[in-house]
Amino acid sequence: MNVTIKDIARLAGVSHTTVSRALNNSPLIKDETKNKIKEIAQQLNYVPNLNAKNLVTDRTFNIGLFFSTLNIGTTPSFFNQTVKGVNSIIKDKYNLIIKGIDDYKDFNLVTSKRFDGIILMSQSEKDNLFIYNVIEKKIPIVVLNREIKCDSIICILTDDRIASKQAVNYLIDNGHKDIAIILGKEGFKSTEKRKQGYLDALMENKIFINNDFIVQGTYDFKSGYTAMEKLLSLPKVPSAVFCSNDDMAIGAMNAAFQMGLKVPDDISIVGFDDNSISQFLNPSLTTVNRHIEDIGREGAKMIIELIENCEANGMIKYMDAELVIRKSVSKNA
Repeated sequence: MNVTIKDIARLAGVSHTTVSRALNNSPLIKDETKNKIKEIAQQLNYVPNLNAKNLVTDRTFNIGLFFSTLNIGTTPSFFNQTVKGVNSIIKDKYNLIIKGIDDYKDFNLVTSKRFDGIILMSQSEKDNLFIYNVIEKKIPIVVLNREIKCDSIICILTDDRIASKQAVNYLIDNGHKDIAIILGKEGFKSTEKRKQGYLDALMENKIFINNDFIVQGTYDFKSGYTAMEKLLSLPKVPSAVFCSNDDMAIGAMNAAFQMGLKVPDDISIVGFDDNSISQFLNPSLTTVNRHIEDIGREGAKMIIELIENCEANGMIKYMDAELVIRKSVSKNA
């Protein structure tokens, strides 16, 4: 049987209104009474009825976690780490509703009657229409993964350009000059930033940019495999490949193995994102860890702060990324 506010009120010897106010930390209730009521609620394993709470507070207690898409381009690892990070902060304070922007034909259903706040894991500038719609409806929003210069938007992200440059510099430091890149999904900001980092590293080290070494992918295993096949069919093959995410790096490794090459003896490979299986590959994958789970946690903290304090000062916060060195890169003589 579910414990109700009336059950707690009866044991505490107060009205159910007092219990409701105490559990919501109302300043109208004395601390001594609050502590007594909260202790009884904890002993009874009381779980708030969010639907009933909605009627009292005129809030939904729903937070929307939106992705640009839940289809092509959002890998399972990227999705899982984001959700895990957000959910670890929200817990049972709010209901978490996960959607893809492309699930909506229009945004009429995205209203303050459905969402108290929205966290957007944004991958494309095409998301701007959604963002402006949310702002217009005065729904608090935090954007992850993209930098948007707006006074009312909080953005949390890593600098993919710098992180990619660091990864390619690591290949250069190991003697590689014929370095290819497998790009991510076309139109995604991450694809553009990681390509820029790749080019920055080559130019700063005065290494010739071979356009044949720049191959399009879509962030999935198959595109990594296909891209590596294309690179290995060139008259001159690269000695190293920087892949714009780990799934494509895994696909690229498999293509190399199928063509009788050894990683890293014959070709070195670096990934990006450090997904959960990268350390268990043979060889284990050198990659960039963006700490997506931490970004999700930070986004959840920020959206709760916006919802509860109703202040929306724009801010861009960069989280650290790190190069995780494993065994998929060898020195090139």
